[in-house]
Amino acid sequence: MYKSLNTRQKLEIREHEILSPYAAFSDKSMGRDFEEPHCDVRPIYQRDRDRILHSKAFRRLKHKTQVFLAPEGDHYRTRLTHTLEVSQIARTIAKALRLNEDLTEAIAIGHDLGHTPFGHAGERALDDICPGGFKHYLQSIRVVEQLENHGRGLNLSKEVRDGIRNHQMSTTPSTLEGRIVRLSDKIAYIHHDTDDAIRGGIIMEEDIPKDYREVLGESPSIRLNTLIHDIINSSEGKNDIVMSPDIEDAMLRLRKFMFSSVYTNKKAKSQEEQAVGLVKQLFEYYQDNLEQLPKEFYTRMEQLNEPPYQVVVDYIAGMTDRYAVAKFKELFVPSAWSVY
Repeated sequence: MYKSLNTRQKLEIREHEILSPYAAFSDKSMGRDFEEPHCDVRPIYQRDRDRILHSKAFRRLKHKTQVFLAPEGDHYRTRLTHTLEVSQIARTIAKALRLNEDLTEAIAIGHDLGHTPFGHAGERALDDICPGGFKHYLQSIRVVEQLENHGRGLNLSKEVRDGIRNHQMSTTPSTLEGRIVRLSDKIAYIHHDTDDAIRGGIIMEEDIPKDYREVLGESPSIRLNTLIHDIINSSEGKNDIVMSPDIEDAMLRLRKFMFSSVYTNKKAKSQEEQAVGLVKQLFEYYQDNLEQLPKEFYTRMEQLNEPPYQVVVDYIAGMTDRYAVAKFKELFVPSAWSVY
């Protein structure tokens, strides 16, 4: 009988043999909003991972800011490298806890698809100016449900979308895999933003308070190792993803230190207000000149009866840093006179 099954069905059986009883099993998924034939090779979460990986929104992350705007140097993180580091951390934890790596990875690589150009500066600009505000995690859901694939969305499983929607700390994903990504996101940016800030001369290792370093470690890599091991050891055999109180407290205090010393540092954020102004001017321009939107966005407004501001937000949020700058120059900076 086993030989008569296709590859996907065999993999689904193997999940029940190998994974923890607390894992999200592929054959127990709540499914998609729109039913479609199963793949004969890939379980549902692996298929979701592949759809996100091949999406245009995922490719655009390579030219979107993580923390440092237009950094001089090849080794600073972008939104894409942040996403890949979140995925790597999350998969390490999921594998150690025998949870579903495919679901974990799909959530991880999709969690920031809705992020704006210029990182949180762009998000702050749209949140200030957009009716109803703007949150990147909600825009990520909009990307996978409505904007990708020429407006048809990716038709992802409910578990993947739940993990993307709830990756911020104020809410709780329904699966342990989603909870892993939620913590891995914080661990990743604390780790790599510290590393980038030291590389950029914003802070030195010695600036990090000694009591944090005594608990977590004396270098970014040691701290990363400490945090990952603590989650694995604290969550083993539990129907939850948790940290030990001392480690979690040190991590949150280190995160607070990063906000005060790096994320609001004038040197690191010297161009943020310009980025905020640029995004707001683009929003106002397209609000007043809807016919200048690309055809696919203008068509959405007409055919789906979406409010104009939402279509403008969708267009701007999808821009890369360099595309936003190029459009700003095209619209607001006079071209040089040609001399003949």
